[in-house]
Amino acid sequence: MGNIVLSIKNVDKTFGGLHALGDINLDIEEGKIHAIIGPNGAGKSTLLNVCIGRLAPDRGTVEFEGKNMIGMEPYEINHAGMVRVFQTPEIFPDLSILQNVMIPALAKRDGVFNFDAFKSMASNADIEEQSTRILEELGLKSQTHDHAGSMSRGDKRRLELSMGLVQHPRLLLLDEPTAGMSRHDTNRTIDLLKQIKERGMTKIIIEHDMHVVFSLADRISVLAQGRIIAQGTPDEIRGNPRVQEAYLGGAEL
Repeated sequence: MGNIVLSIKNVDKTFGGLHALGDINLDIEEGKIHAIIGPNGAGKSTLLNVCIGRLAPDRGTVEFEGKNMIGMEPYEINHAGMVRVFQTPEIFPDLSILQNVMIPALAKRDGVFNFDAFKSMASNADIEEQSTRILEELGLKSQTHDHAGSMSRGDKRRLELSMGLVQHPRLLLLDEPTAGMSRHDTNRTIDLLKQIKERGMTKIIIEHDMHVVFSLADRISVLAQGRIIAQGTPDEIRGNPRVQEAYLGGAEL
């Protein structure tokens, strides 16, 4: 195994009587796409929320590039280089597509407490050029000055991916990147993520669509009832009887 970017050790999380995560141990290798899959309610989003500081675990550590992130604020974790793209697009619908991409880039540069979005956007040709370049890469350049709220669902997902990429993350966490997309948009997103993979960026993907998972992942971890029940390559996971049972009552994936 290569260099470990993220190491999750012995993480537990409970909500009242619900044991959402139980003794999670997971290493994410640099430059790889690591998929986390599992049935609804398995604990996947809870795990991501622990990683980015939105939830504090009851026990355990989350080490990013050798530093424990537990106790840090979400913005501090973001500035350290761990960026999450959420399942429901978190965009500014009344702003242009270009402005949506510029805002996170400027906020990361200026710091969350010194950031004035409209003042910053007025005099930052370098950030505008960088944002435009990313929009072009993701096929959105022709819509640069459109309002983000008028976009299709698939395009909104690509916009939020652009908003993540413009922050130059060392680890990008994608929560259901193809949720609600048509098959055409899904395949287009797969191609885009493959292109991004060629840069060597490390990514964690939570995804229900097995076509997406098996098309992209170098390694897969399977959660069920808050615990990891299997880890391995796509071929190893595809034929794992415990995974088949958790998903489809024993049918092959």
